[in-house]
Amino acid sequence: MDQTGDSRTTTAQDAATESAVLQQVLALHPSQLTLEELVREVGGQSASFAERDAIERAVRDLGGAGLLHRREAFVLPTRAALRFDQLLDRF
Repeated sequence: MDQTGDSRTTTAQDAATESAVLQQVLALHPSQLTLEELVREVGGQSASFAERDAIERAVRDLGGAGLLHRREAFVLPTRAALRFDQLLDRF
């Protein structure tokens, strides 16, 4: 496969992981999740190194986009993410 196909596949996988992570954090809010708990919730009890790495990247990237906060060991949705989730629930 050419590099263009590989990068699209990787980008799609990263987006799917980010979506799963954000949905899980929003669904469980106001419960606070540690990164370890989030890995188990999204990747399963026996998440592989690759799955764990993908989830950690998703948390980092969602934080950079202003949708998640990392506070000590916890991963929390931002006010913007919570408001967006509320608006989606109106439809």
